[in-house]
Amino acid sequence: MVQYEGKTVISLQVNGETFEVAVRPSDILLDILREQLGLTSAKAGCLNGDCGACTVIVDGLPAKSCLMLAVEAEGHVILTVEGLGGLAPIQKAFVDADAFQCGYCTSGFLIVCHALKMNYPVLPEEYIIEEWLQSNLCRCTSYQEIRKAVHLMYEIQA
Repeated sequence: MVQYEGKTVISLQVNGETFEVAVRPSDILLDILREQLGLTSAKAGCLNGDCGACTVIVDGLPAKSCLMLAVEAEGHVILTVEGLGGLAPIQKAFVDADAFQCGYCTSGFLIVCHALKMNYPVLPEEYIIEEWLQSNLCRCTSYQEIRKAVHLMYEIQA
């Protein structure tokens, strides 16, 4: 087991690039992404893993960056909305389905939906979609539009 003390330089692979960052053992991935790397799509909402606004993809699966220490992310592949580059089918689907209102939760939902498609290349059964979407909250209640966007995502060719 690696023991970290004081500030330690770690290597993070984010959006296809490698970054060297100085972190304290208690720094969460969310703060490092936002403050040191300038990747602000992941948002601080509840800071306890309930809302999903901070969701990123780690090794192909959604992860709450507010619950992950930065040192735990070393050696893993991280993807944020910035890494989608505006070209992911889910981004077009969200626009076409009007699947956002205030937009605070949107990046978390985009990431969860993108990971869903990565893990289920063919439209999964509705209960699987529902299960994946339950990890995030939308205070503006755009859930019907978000579900519609998921279905549209599977119709759009990347």
